[in-house]
Amino acid sequence: MGRKIVLATCSLNQWALDFDGNFERIMKSIEIAKENGAKYRLGPELEICGYGCADHFHESDTLLHSFEVLKKLLESPITEDIICDVGMPIMHHNVRYNCRVIFLNRQILLIRPKKLMANHGMYREMRWFAPWTKFRAVEEYFLPRMIQQVSGQEIVPFGDCVLSTKDTCIGTEMCEELWCPSSPHSQMSLDGVEIFTNSSASHYELCKADQRLNLIKSATSKSGGIYLYANQKGCDGDRLYYDGCAMVAINGDLVAHGSQFSLNDVEVVMATLDLEDVRCYRGETCQLQMASESKPCYRIKVDFSLSCHDDIYLPTYQPITWHLATQEEEISLGPACWLWDYLRRSGQAGFLLPLSGGVDSSAVACIVYSMCMQVCQAIENGNNQVLQDVRRLLGDDNYFPQQPRELCGQIFTTCYMGSENSSVNTFNRAKALASQIGSTHMNINIEMAVKGILGIFSMVTGRWPQFSANGGSHRENLALQNVQARVRMVLSYLLAQLSLWSRGKPGGLLVLGSANLDESLTGYFTKYDCSSADINPIGGLSKNDLKGFLLCCVEKFQLTSLTSILAAPPTAELEPLTDGQVSQIDEVDMGITYSELSVIGRLRKISKCGPFSMFCKLVHIWKDVLLPTEVAHKVKHFFRMYSLNRHKMTTVTPSYHAESYSPDDNRFDLRPFLYNTQWSWQFQSIDSQVSHIAS
Repeated sequence: MGRKIVLATCSLNQWALDFDGNFERIMKSIEIAKENGAKYRLGPELEICGYGCADHFHESDTLLHSFEVLKKLLESPITEDIICDVGMPIMHHNVRYNCRVIFLNRQILLIRPKKLMANHGMYREMRWFAPWTKFRAVEEYFLPRMIQQVSGQEIVPFGDCVLSTKDTCIGTEMCEELWCPSSPHSQMSLDGVEIFTNSSASHYELCKADQRLNLIKSATSKSGGIYLYANQKGCDGDRLYYDGCAMVAINGDLVAHGSQFSLNDVEVVMATLDLEDVRCYRGETCQLQMASESKPCYRIKVDFSLSCHDDIYLPTYQPITWHLATQEEEISLGPACWLWDYLRRSGQAGFLLPLSGGVDSSAVACIVYSMCMQVCQAIENGNNQVLQDVRRLLGDDNYFPQQPRELCGQIFTTCYMGSENSSVNTFNRAKALASQIGSTHMNINIEMAVKGILGIFSMVTGRWPQFSANGGSHRENLALQNVQARVRMVLSYLLAQLSLWSRGKPGGLLVLGSANLDESLTGYFTKYDCSSADINPIGGLSKNDLKGFLLCCVEKFQLTSLTSILAAPPTAELEPLTDGQVSQIDEVDMGITYSELSVIGRLRKISKCGPFSMFCKLVHIWKDVLLPTEVAHKVKHFFRMYSLNRHKMTTVTPSYHAESYSPDDNRFDLRPFLYNTQWSWQFQSIDSQVSHIAS
């Protein structure tokens, strides 16, 4: 009958500038697609060089090596008799574009440049690429000699065009183009394009997958069609984690999808669909609008069919429901996958975590334990790449993990660094959690090092600082806390470098940080303390979300030691104890609660509020719990803390990006780090508004 087609999309764990590895993963995905009868294979955005090349996109080497990989793809017999859609940067008329290159049987059919750039949040595409702004215009692109030698072509179409095979019409979208108000699929569908492809590098944020799914389903619900979505997965070299979710939809229904969190480097999603379903759907709902489309798409005709004549017995995929992960499950799985990619690609042998017995460091420990669980599950499922990576990390070609707890003991070291200000309660909590997850645990008393540093200071100055509880000033109190915190950082790196050496094992350890998002927002941490690490899996997560995650871990992982950790008030334990009990409480120190910080953080970043507009919103949001004068005090206090400590964000540890209100200074939240902390004009505006309300 010739109307049923088999399509393949995929999620690939590409790595920026890893041309060898990227080529192998692309080839494997094409091979799997062909073995399952697909006639069209779609891959992620910029998959040849990797999406995260950043300023390496400016280098001619990146363009050159991308074409060299394309040449190998064209030459391979594996890419024959299947339309391959790959992503790479291309320079046309001395302008760099983010492109899709679509080829079949050594012939490049078309090059489609991206039309709408992602240039917000973590994205900076306009820094490296120009958008293609010529609507439905096509130009000639002169191929490099190395490609001409393989394809026999000198010029190929370059621009806003679609592919017309013998049996259907295929149009391209790229990542951001799905999310914008004027998505190309809306216009293409009215000109008879039946299959839409989207090659993405869409990074993870909490609960973003649901929004992505709804966009893809809605893309074909209004005017029908088939939608193929491919996405990058894994950590390709920076703070972002790409969460896969390759999927296929038809006429508003999801029919196939891949995983959101997985340790598989290559995941191919297949779907068999009936083109007549698209035509019948459109014939009833949008026939009149389609007939009135003014400027037709530029069609590249291809002597090739996606369907075959004898397809009567070929079953088509039916609509399915995707039960996405809960927020707590996302926190358990996403950062764990990010850590695994970072660990295996860094060449280190494991992680070291200063485990304090509090919520934050315990959450990091649980994420590492979750990572070990995923590694063991992947190996049990036959993932040989993961097994090879584990053996390489441990330097043991015969190692085979028996259970997550045993693997945790091999690659994860935890260390409780107590001082005279540490309580026996936090000591016991850290020890109990380490025992349950199986980490190699150490207990260290840092008092000798602290006293040694203070002794040097006293020898130089003739003074010995005191805590406030002992009659010291605020400056002395803060300095004494900072000394303890910074000693822990120094010891962490010493242990990370030499603890395996002391045990006769090869390699070093990556130091994990455990500062949460809210602490970074207010600067409630010591610069160059244990928040200074190699990487931080919770730096983009709020305190409240981390508590919810730990509650989930109690049930999911049977980590009963977390119950007492959750029940304890958050404390830095840097000031003297009172009768053996903790006297320092984080929320008292900060003058604001973690719940309040989550609200303020979202208003500051997502709602783009300065001090005055934040007050105007909060005075209504908190009207049942705080007076206007109290709201004004909270807002002023926050902005003083935020501006006074913003300089700390310039040196903060690279963190897993998870929240849309992250204060990450690297490229997500770009602000000054030297403020006038008086905010005189802004605070006067707040005072005037308070007076107006009172009158």
